[in-house]
Amino acid sequence: MAERPATGRLATASIVGTTLEYYDFAVYNMLAALVFNKLFFPSFDPLSGTLLAFSTFAVGYLSRPVGGVIFGHLGDRYGRRFVLVATLLLMGVTTALMGLLPTYTTAGIASPILLVLLRFVQGAALGGEWAGAVLLSVEHGDPQRRGRNASWAQMGPSLGTLLATGSIALITLLLSSEEFIAWGWRVPFFASVVLVGFGLWIRIGVDETPLFKQIERQQSKAQAPISEVIRGHWRSLVVAGGVRIGPDVLYSLSVAFSLSYMTTVLGLSRTLALSALSLGGAVNAFSIPLFGGLSDRYGRRVVYGAGAVLGLLWMFAFFPLLETQQPALIVLAVVVALTVHAMMYGPQAAFIAEQFPTRVRYAGASLAYTLAGIVGGGIAPMMSTALLQSYGTTLAVSSYAALALAITCVILLVVRERARDQLD
Repeated sequence: MAERPATGRLATASIVGTTLEYYDFAVYNMLAALVFNKLFFPSFDPLSGTLLAFSTFAVGYLSRPVGGVIFGHLGDRYGRRFVLVATLLLMGVTTALMGLLPTYTTAGIASPILLVLLRFVQGAALGGEWAGAVLLSVEHGDPQRRGRNASWAQMGPSLGTLLATGSIALITLLLSSEEFIAWGWRVPFFASVVLVGFGLWIRIGVDETPLFKQIERQQSKAQAPISEVIRGHWRSLVVAGGVRIGPDVLYSLSVAFSLSYMTTVLGLSRTLALSALSLGGAVNAFSIPLFGGLSDRYGRRVVYGAGAVLGLLWMFAFFPLLETQQPALIVLAVVVALTVHAMMYGPQAAFIAEQFPTRVRYAGASLAYTLAGIVGGGIAPMMSTALLQSYGTTLAVSSYAALALAITCVILLVVRERARDQLD
């Protein structure tokens, strides 16, 4: 009974950090789709402006490996808890500064440059956050429930996205389009400061993980974790990163690109698009621990692989449903896409953590997660926009997502199941 309060705080610490950080990230992504093409890139036509806005979206992914290298090293040298507090602080400060940015009309070319710089720092902080949140729950928790425990941190992106879409939907409902563009877009950035304070209070109260304390006592910490991962665990790096590409592309396409497509190309209302994403995000968030728990019973590869196959097929139904412009079918398209994403994302964190030993687990998981993020979600909205612009059909976009999911399927077919192995 004594472990229950600690376990509850542990789960909250894993969820709250990734929720807050992905809230910040999602606010940026949605505003990039809705207004940044007008505020920071106003001299281009709407679709080209959106493409440039999504290029700054990609910068956040390109900087993640920088954070993965820096914080991965620190996490294996000085502990998981230390890094989790540092990354949360960095993300909070960066996001608040985004809310203070002058627009292109006020500052000219300096405006998008500052936006890109802050986006780079934001991505670096997020690059160091994810692995720590996962390891906090995996290395503290029951080894027979690693899939479920690791999925706590995986709920963060969906909850953060849900919180972001809800806040932006509320603001667009309360304000006119002119007010939203003039100042309303800044409000979600400032709101994150309060959330960061709560996250810090939760995380400071969580102890360091037992497995990290053990390697400290044994004086067996890696002196150069990043180098050791690249030299000694490069196969694990390829496997852990490769399985992430498919779900990353599916998620970015279903959330960031589809928002832009519905509002810019199909001319649907922001309220309808954001409502569909909010419902999909809610289903995704609460499905993730379910599929994480199922992976403890049936294995990571089975649950993950089923999601990849279903996602590959659904990508060819996704856009035709959006193009009906019928609210019920639009909601169906988004909800199903984000449910099959949860089938992959639920087991993903435990799958990646299980590929590396404790002494380099933070560095290995961070590198795999962030490097794959560039190839997967980082370029996905930009690639999807460019494909739509070049070919004039969403079939090209669906084929791109299907190819990414096929890569994930192939890796899952050849890799060994580790769900029931000891972590070391």
